[in-house]
Parts: sequence; structure tokens; C-alpha cells
Amino acid sequence: MLLLRALIVLVFLVSGYFIGQGMDLGVPGVLAGLALGVLVVLSERLIRNVNVSTLLGGLAGLSAGMATAWLLMIPIREFTGEWTGVAFFMLGSFLGYGGLLVGISKGASFTPQGVVRSLAGKEEEEYLKLVDTSVIIDGRIADVCETGFIDGVFVIPQFILQELQHIADSPDSLKRARGRRGLDILNRMQKMPQIDVRIIEDDFPKIREVDAKLVALGKKMGAKVLTNDFNLNKVAEFQGVEVLNVNELANAIKPVVLPGEPLKVFIIKEGKEHNQGVAYLEDGTMVVVDDGKKMIGKNINVTVTSVLQTTAGRMIFTKTREQAEREAERALKD
Repeated sequence: MLLLRALIVLVFLVSGYFIGQGMDLGVPGVLAGLALGVLVVLSERLIRNVNVSTLLGGLAGLSAGMATAWLLMIPIREFTGEWTGVAFFMLGSFLGYGGLLVGISKGASFTPQGVVRSLAGKEEEEYLKLVDTSVIIDGRIADVCETGFIDGVFVIPQFILQELQHIADSPDSLKRARGRRGLDILNRMQKMPQIDVRIIEDDFPKIREVDAKLVALGKKMGAKVLTNDFNLNKVAEFQGVEVLNVNELANAIKPVVLPGEPLKVFIIKEGKEHNQGVAYLEDGTMVVVDDGKKMIGKNINVTVTSVLQTTAGRMIFTKTREQAEREAERALKD
């Protein structure tokens, strides 16, 4: 590739030399050819990292701006006189640049789905969701999408697909199973009519970590990052990128329990503190039972004393019904 670029620059340099000789320019012709060759090589490197839809949007916007400038010049040409060329240059530069910026910002709609939505009279999706590898493997997002509570555009960068493929090809059987599950989840989401799974080629070669690339892409596209990774969540929020955390959603829709409410739980293990037992509700919420160590392996009735909400989830602290009744009786006597 480097040799090809050098050859392109050499061709422009030689062309500049011969054209300059014919026009008696000499050295200026060589310099012009060299500058043009370098400009072409730099443009190739820049365009290579630009999404095709963005490029098409920019060209369409630039063309529309120049066409508008030409139409506006028709009625005012008689008043500009010899300054017509200058007026057209200034008006064309202003409108052309403005059209280019608008075209680039709206370039994401130059996709089959975007065109169909435009023809159908629907508004373009404003909220793009960048999907992290962890949330794909987790799989709960597919269940949420099927219920209809979340829809729109889910953007899968190519580097996320590559990471998922790398996990699916891992020699470790557990990782391999997780990677294949993630690919199955993606295939399942692509078949859902209410959502649009969009794969993009945007990448950041100078950034090595996938999470950092995802945050950078979120800032560039103005998209929200969909994840259940606690660390990625914090890094993204610190850099001003909005996050949709599946774990926070799961915690938000868990049933609410209040102090004094009775529960029936199965004690499965010993707690961290003295004589504590630990149980779990069907949704995975941890229930800590005071004086429940001796009840391990049994279903017992407990009474809620307090609820603690942490970043890791919700914890419910309880006492055995007998202990709660004894304390209530003691309080009445006092």
C-alpha cells in the first residue's frame, strides 16, 4: 500500500513536470504536481475511514447548496454586474459548506431502512443505541425488545462483532459458549420487525480497548451506550456519553417490598455476619435473614425489616417471624 501511494505521488509529479514544460512553468509545475499527488493520497486515507452513507450525505448536501446558490444568482445577476463572479463564489461557498455540514450530519439516513422510513413519512430515529458485547451475551435485551418496551435503531460496530467472534472461537469451552450465545442473540434481534439492527464500519485504529472505542463512537454519533458493564457505565458517564444499563433496568422493575411485609423464603447458605442466613427471591434479589443460620435448607416465614439499594442490586434484610413476634410482644410490655 505504501509503494502504491508513492507511485501515485510520482505519477502526479512527473505529470506536473511535463505539463509545466509545455506551459513554460518548469519548477512551479513540478511543485503543483507534487502537492496535488500528496493531496490525493491524504484524501484517500481520510475517505477510507468515512462511512459510505456519511460520504453520500455530504456530497448530496454540497450539491444542493451549490444548486441553491446558482438559482439565487439568477434574479440578482443584473444588480451585481462585474462582481457577479465574486458574488457567486461567496454565496456558493457559504451555501455549499452549509449543505456539506447538514449532509454529513444526516448521512446516517442514507441507508435502505432510512430511505424506506423517509418515503413512508416517518421521522428519522433520533436516539441511536450502541450495543456493548456484554449486553449481547447477557441476552436479556432481546427479551425486553420482544415485549415492545424498547425499539428503534441498535448500532453494532464492526469491532464489537469481531470481539464477539473472537470469544466464540476461544479454546475455553465456557467462553466459546458465551460467544455463540451472543451471536444467536444478534440473529434473534435482527429478525424482530420492531427494531433496526444496523452494523457500521466506523473504527478508531489508534484506540486499542473496545470499551474506549465504544465511548468514542458514542460521542461521535451522539448515541447512547447500551451495556451492563459497571466500569464502562462509569467511564461513559464521566465522558458525557449517556448510558442505558440493563442491570439498572432489572433493578427498577423488581417487586417493591416494605418493612413489616411477610415473605416466605428458602435459606440456602450462611451469611457474613453471626447467625445470619441467606436466601434469594425468584428475581435473584438477596434476602438476609437475621438468626437464620440454623434454618439452612428449610422454607421459613420472615418479616422484612429494611431494604438496601446498592449499585450491585437490591438487598432485603429480614427477621424470622418468631423473632419479629417476640420483639413485638417485648415492645408492648415495655
